[in-house]
Amino acid sequence: MRGTATEPSSAPVLGGLPTARTVDHYAFTVPDLNGAVDFFTEVLGGELCYREGPVEDPSGDRMSRRLGVHPRAVAHVALVRLGPYSNLELFQYTAPDQVAAPPGPNDVGGHHLTLRVADPDAAEARLRAADVVRLGPTGNRGVRPDDERRWFLSPWGMMLALCGPPRPGPRTAATGRFVPPGPPDADGEGPLRLLGVDCVGYTVADLDAAVEFFTGVLGAEVVEGAHGGPPADRADHWPPGAERTRCVVLRTGPTANCELTQCGTNALRGRPPRNSDVGGHHLAFYVDDVDAAADHLRRRPGVTLMGEPETITSGPIAGDRWLYFGTPIGIQMEVIHMPDGSLPYEAGTTARRATPGRLRWHDRP
Repeated sequence: MRGTATEPSSAPVLGGLPTARTVDHYAFTVPDLNGAVDFFTEVLGGELCYREGPVEDPSGDRMSRRLGVHPRAVAHVALVRLGPYSNLELFQYTAPDQVAAPPGPNDVGGHHLTLRVADPDAAEARLRAADVVRLGPTGNRGVRPDDERRWFLSPWGMMLALCGPPRPGPRTAATGRFVPPGPPDADGEGPLRLLGVDCVGYTVADLDAAVEFFTGVLGAEVVEGAHGGPPADRADHWPPGAERTRCVVLRTGPTANCELTQCGTNALRGRPPRNSDVGGHHLAFYVDDVDAAADHLRRRPGVTLMGEPETITSGPIAGDRWLYFGTPIGIQMEVIHMPDGSLPYEAGTTARRATPGRLRWHDRP
């Protein structure tokens, strides 16, 4: 079993989401689950842990109450581990009211993943060989590999960015940003030589409100862009063609960053996608006590609990206790507690979900 190679620090337990450990997974809705699993495993080098589904309620309203989708929506789900610290939960929905086109980078609900790799040139060659579309120029002269972003488009239109390994020195300690993998000589995993997910990015309607929610309710820390400016004054920080707007990077737990960007003045969509729309997404947090987290959230203005905490009783992740919740900033979220080490899927594969191990939210490995 491959564990998360990090150890806890002596950082004190601070405010935020009670009993939180880490970001558990990034979730995205795709048009073709098989194709997305193949992309994240065969091209990017992730590991498929399990599949589940169909998730449905043919006659009741459970799908709308618990997941915020049409009552007759049907979902199939796969969990892919991507790098040493991150899980991706991929959904394929059929729903009567599904929107089939994903939002753009300046639209409310736009999103991307930035990946750190050991060798950006080799990783780009790997993606091009797999017919992944490169957006924008092929390089940015004079920019360090760890700063430069190279933008790509997945086969279904999801945006991805590559950046290089961290440079040696005190930079990450000074900013507070998590930069995988830690050791400066790490060679990376799989065909992409992946070091880890650098950040997830979301475009929001109100950046100030989103930052306030992440810091005040979830306990995240602002690490870049705190005074209203962008974290990097370069065109390649944004996807080619996207409007350069305000952007803030937050550290969300011990091994994850979240980049929040103000929507553009010419945004075509002013509302985020639903879970069942292509490009739908949510952000899930691993907590020790889902019920305590729910009690904290139900007292926060604008937060809507989608039912009450529930424990899954069958299937590949029986024992998982979970709850979705709506937020006033338009990003749907989830709190979960997984009994890792005793989940049913583990009997059929050597692949394992990334777990927090002994880490807690305010540890800084």
